[in-house]
Amino acid sequence: MSDDPRTELPSDNNLDALCSRLATLVEERGLTVATAESLTAGNIAAHLGKAPNAGSWFCGGIVAYTRAVKHSLLHVPDGPVVCEEAARVMAHSTATLMGATLTLAVTGEAGPDTQENDPPGTVWFGVVDHGTAETEKQVFSGAPEAILGATVEHAIQLLLRHASGRHTPSTRVVN
Repeated sequence: MSDDPRTELPSDNNLDALCSRLATLVEERGLTVATAESLTAGNIAAHLGKAPNAGSWFCGGIVAYTRAVKHSLLHVPDGPVVCEEAARVMAHSTATLMGATLTLAVTGEAGPDTQENDPPGTVWFGVVDHGTAETEKQVFSGAPEAILGATVEHAIQLLLRHASGRHTPSTRVVN
């Protein structure tokens, strides 16, 4: 399970504060940001779009909720869509489509039922930072709403880490 001991959902105020910090960093560094979301259905983009001066640094987001959209629009290969390859390809395709320097993609299982062979709470993150892709797997616990909240918060934290230059340049799997 995730290292995060918190059981409560992140508040909109907390997420908006993280996005404000992100806005400052990306503007200072001259970055542009884009997202590709499945599990989170646009919630990450909604928070980024409310951040200060978002129109100058947030290119936009793609909500690729169905397999068909992931395969056709984002060029995810046939096969499972809750996996490292899907997250990486979603991020790369979105970076190319949007012309962003920093792109985050998320795909996963919120539950309560399993759609692929991964348990609910399994989430893959893909980040493309200036053309270089990294992936990370997290397994969050709780009800679907808790998994969604943890995923949105973790995604914004990943963007913050990359925008500040504090990221590990390798694939990480965290269970």
